[in-house]
Amino acid sequence: MNTKRTAHIISHTHWDREWYLPYEKHHVRLVKLVDTLLDKLDNDPNYRSFYLDGQTIILEDYLQVRPDQKDKLEKYIQDGRILIGPWYILQDAFLTSGEANVRNMQIGHQDARKYGAIAKVGYFPDTFGLVGQTPQLMQQSGITNALFGRGVKPTGFNNTVSDGDYESSFSELLWEGPDGSQVLGVLFANWYSNGNEIPVNPEEAKAYWERKLADAEKYASTGELLFMNGCDHQPIQVDLPEAIQVARELYPDTTFIHSNFNDYLQALWRTLGHELSTVKGELRSQRTDGWSTLVNTASARVYLKQMNQLGQAMLEKVAEPLAAIAHVLEVGEKYPHHLFTYAWKTLMQNHPHDSICGCSVDEVHREMVTRFEKSRHVAEAIVDDSKAAIAEAIDTSSLSEAGKDALPVVVFNTTGWERSGVVSIEVDALRLYFRDGYTLEEASRLAKEADLTGRVLVDTEGAVVSCSVEDLGLQFGYDLPDDKFRQPYMCRKVKLTFEAEKVPALGLKTYAWVQSDLITEQATLLTGERVIENDSLKIEIVDDGSFTLVDKKSGRMYSNLGVYENTGDIGNEYMYKQPDGEAPRTTQGVPAQIRVLKDTPYQAAFEIIHDWEIPVSADEKLEEEQRDLVYFPHRKAQRSTQLVPMSIRTVVSLSRSGKGVEIEASFNNKAKDHRLRMLFPTDLTTSVHQVDSMFEIPQRDNKPSSEWENPSNTQHQQAFVDVNEGGAGLLVTNLGLNEYEVLQDGRNTIAVTLLRAVGELGDWGLFPTPEAQCLGEHTVRMEVIAYSENGIQSGAYSRAYQFQIPWTLCQTGLHTGRISPVYTPFQWEGSDMAFSSLKMNEGTGDLLLRWYNMNAQPTELKLHAHIPYYYFYKSTILEEHGTRIDVDAESQLALQAGPCEIITIGVNRSQ
Repeated sequence: MNTKRTAHIISHTHWDREWYLPYEKHHVRLVKLVDTLLDKLDNDPNYRSFYLDGQTIILEDYLQVRPDQKDKLEKYIQDGRILIGPWYILQDAFLTSGEANVRNMQIGHQDARKYGAIAKVGYFPDTFGLVGQTPQLMQQSGITNALFGRGVKPTGFNNTVSDGDYESSFSELLWEGPDGSQVLGVLFANWYSNGNEIPVNPEEAKAYWERKLADAEKYASTGELLFMNGCDHQPIQVDLPEAIQVARELYPDTTFIHSNFNDYLQALWRTLGHELSTVKGELRSQRTDGWSTLVNTASARVYLKQMNQLGQAMLEKVAEPLAAIAHVLEVGEKYPHHLFTYAWKTLMQNHPHDSICGCSVDEVHREMVTRFEKSRHVAEAIVDDSKAAIAEAIDTSSLSEAGKDALPVVVFNTTGWERSGVVSIEVDALRLYFRDGYTLEEASRLAKEADLTGRVLVDTEGAVVSCSVEDLGLQFGYDLPDDKFRQPYMCRKVKLTFEAEKVPALGLKTYAWVQSDLITEQATLLTGERVIENDSLKIEIVDDGSFTLVDKKSGRMYSNLGVYENTGDIGNEYMYKQPDGEAPRTTQGVPAQIRVLKDTPYQAAFEIIHDWEIPVSADEKLEEEQRDLVYFPHRKAQRSTQLVPMSIRTVVSLSRSGKGVEIEASFNNKAKDHRLRMLFPTDLTTSVHQVDSMFEIPQRDNKPSSEWENPSNTQHQQAFVDVNEGGAGLLVTNLGLNEYEVLQDGRNTIAVTLLRAVGELGDWGLFPTPEAQCLGEHTVRMEVIAYSENGIQSGAYSRAYQFQIPWTLCQTGLHTGRISPVYTPFQWEGSDMAFSSLKMNEGTGDLLLRWYNMNAQPTELKLHAHIPYYYFYKSTILEEHGTRIDVDAESQLALQAGPCEIITIGVNRSQ
């Protein structure tokens, strides 16, 4: 090591907006902290700088209460004494989508830019593990570093760090993503509080620095030593300049400076002389004992994860593309940037690790539910406006030729792939406005008397589409026009359910419900008493409610799918702990009630009822161990001998064109301290599996590392987990079920967590969380996809991504229009590419489309636009204007995508 030694002391506070206190109680403390900071900067030029935790939301939170301090705050930011950005919030990595992370970086930069400065620091102080694509995301953001506290070294109870081995020789390392991008990684090897509360008293300071300097030198590769002066909700140390002066006097051979990340990183780059270790891919604490990974936050308060999945999908996969298409079509709808920013910010306020991970006190998560609803309501309002405007631009006039009184409906596919699937829409068969002179009684009578017989659904070619019709009867409704008072009406409403086939990617397809004497197809997918079958798959339900699945293309059979497993959980919101010696309870071999629920030409379904019993809770010892703060791996509590009912209703369905089996499970949880999972044995021989993560499908080992001691090896997923072998695979996709495990049971069973019920927060004290027991009604959804070849080429992965995205439907009228009844603004090709986003940039008005290469091999992306444009260019996640991309004679671009590369293409429409 270089004998020259510099101690970089960086003042900061790690600000969890909500955690062991509700948001507003932390908020009050934040206002006090920033007030104190500004006073200190006013009165002491020797207090050089303060890092505001990498998240610009702190500025919003403070100025919400102290708007009078904005000018002073802005001055110190511009002077470089308060450093802000690059994020809007410090988000969890594994439980938030790729696009949510991109919006987080974009909005953080936008907000910081208003103050004139952005700290280009890849700051992840307490993120619960990091995804493999982080280096590429940093590089595309102009950031060449990543500073983090977790992922390669054990961090346990009350943020204690272990001295055990970890993946790097030093606290400095090179971190490489799957695409080859590298950043300089800096591990907070002694945590992000290793320079906290520096003594001013010389005797105390001597003992302090003897210990702290040795701890830092133990891991540092250079003489540039990092000391983080702050911690969670830490007030600023007002006597820090005096403490630094004392340290200088005690250690004249060491340079002590009140530093900042820019200066520290520059000094580090200058002095790096050792060959650093290269750590590749995900940082998930896999080379640890497995007890302190915090991975089970993926299953704490599952209802939050479900709301988040829907909220993200509605914004990034539905509202943004529809709003962009409506704007491009110039149908009166301007792209509502301001609404998107508000909706994204509201959603992202739920994305910090202590929030989305479900590991806070109950008051925090109650407020989160409201935020999720607020953000989703804004997204739904944008969707409603956009789809109505686009529908008005469709030429539906030809649909009147298929029959009388045509009622057109439009099916929007906002995924990146052509899509088929079962959809439903509520249609007003007759609408009578009070403005037209109808009395309430008259409108009600006429609506009730409307004749709905003799109607069929047809497509744009006039072909009859099998359709189920549910008469919803008389209903009240209203319009909210932009130019007049609300318009109430009475209507006769029906629900149409049918299979929409081959709706183009990022496009739409129009149908009509008409009066006609055409005959509707009469067919069934039921081929046995408990058998559903289509061209691709065969499902048979057995006596215990599990099912056998046959992939007709490969001939591979999968059995015992859909068994439920229940175990005790004496852990906490952070980590699962099964009682010692407990045998799991399962529904295997337990008779179930089975009946046909649906039998139509386009879909069939079985309803399965399990009347089960499970222990009511843990025994009394758990409460005693919680009060005594017994570290959860050491607890000895068992489950109660008292039982409560656990009735589970499962619907297993298959559509005519379906490539997977859809599962919906509903249950009323009456028990505490337990975990419920669904099991999918694959019987495939492999030591690895694939899983969806942020802009990546990483491969993970089925068996944990030799250091792993925890009997549980649960892990994070986003859209799906996939086990495959020799040209056959079984994939389970989900909606907001972020925890899975590939069991070491000889069958490589995929276990998906449906519910985890616990009663305390965990970590540094006792914080009861009775609402984390998740008592009450729950519904979960999954799809099981059996495939041949591999997950990419077979289309299994693209179908799993489509499962995440709601269909959008709209009723419209008969009218002429500028676009055809089957329409898409873009066509693209690239078998290895996954589509991620279509949106509009606020500053330029350009369209931005994003894909990522699912493969570790180079591939080609082709794109053709059916809208007016001037040129294409390659961009970044910050939507910067890059190199123009040439197109061929047919206006199609072809672009090479590197291994696992994230590609953003800009479409300039105004020279």
